[in-house]
Amino acid sequence: MAEKNRVRVLYEQTVIPALMKKFNYKNVNQVPKLVKITINSGLGDVKDNGKSVQIAQEELKQIAGQKPILTQAKKSVANFKIREGMNVGMKVTLRGTRMYEFFDKFISIALPRVRDFRGVPAKSFDGRGNYAMGVKEQLIFPEISYDQIEKVRGYDICITTTANTDEEAKELLALLGMPFANK
Repeated sequence: MAEKNRVRVLYEQTVIPALMKKFNYKNVNQVPKLVKITINSGLGDVKDNGKSVQIAQEELKQIAGQKPILTQAKKSVANFKIREGMNVGMKVTLRGTRMYEFFDKFISIALPRVRDFRGVPAKSFDGRGNYAMGVKEQLIFPEISYDQIEKVRGYDICITTTANTDEEAKELLALLGMPFANK
């Protein structure tokens, strides 16, 4: 049997009992859990350059450990020089073991490498228990070498949970080690 991830073990042994006690859940299945982590990035000015798109895709693949899919424009927008069907971004959805591995790497290695890091904002919840945040540059991830990058790119990271409220989701992520800013 494969070795369990550190975050999954923490969730099963510490987080579930703590959340059951705090929110008075009657059943283990009521306890919120991570469902998926979605990482996406817009291609911006490199959408016309095929080689740059491949480089951007390869960087996201290294970070996530899974090949991203390209997203196409649904409508043509003349002001942005975009035609319907053009590649405008890329995304990757992580579930299961890869999700836990990425979450562990993100909170323990990548976030502390952010310049002037004082914690992630606690107000980035959507009202349904999901958390979204942006990362300004891919250099915070250990897989990316400064010499290899062509252009600094940002990513949007969305953490989807089964929590019903923002309070439950915040408690879940805080117990899993998410460094929220003290506000």
